[in-house]
Amino acid sequence: MKEVELKIEGKTLKLPVIEGTMGEKAIDITSLRKDTGYITMDDGYQNTGSCQSAITFIDGEKGILKYRGIDIQELAAQSSFIDTAYLLIYGELPKHDVKKRVFKPFERTLHASRRYDSLL
Repeated sequence: MKEVELKIEGKTLKLPVIEGTMGEKAIDITSLRKDTGYITMDDGYQNTGSCQSAITFIDGEKGILKYRGIDIQELAAQSSFIDTAYLLIYGELPKHDVKKRVFKPFERTLHASRRYDSLL
């Protein structure tokens, strides 16, 4: 694991470097206060990662929001309600054969307002 060194008042603190899902690097300062008594200042949280996530990526400056590697704008424009529900439940978009096998039978037999309720 990579580390960086931070020198404060003659003391050297080794802090781990974390790599995010999109290749961005972060310095883990979790132990900073405990080890030094110092905290960090990041006015407006412009340079702060609030958590680690294996499923989402957000870069507000660049306008990027991804869920499981899929751009949210692309998901909204190109996916149906069923596609999105399947993604949330199973962690991936349904493949064509799954959609054909699982969802097609419901389209003919149910009234439109009941189709989605029965699938979930």
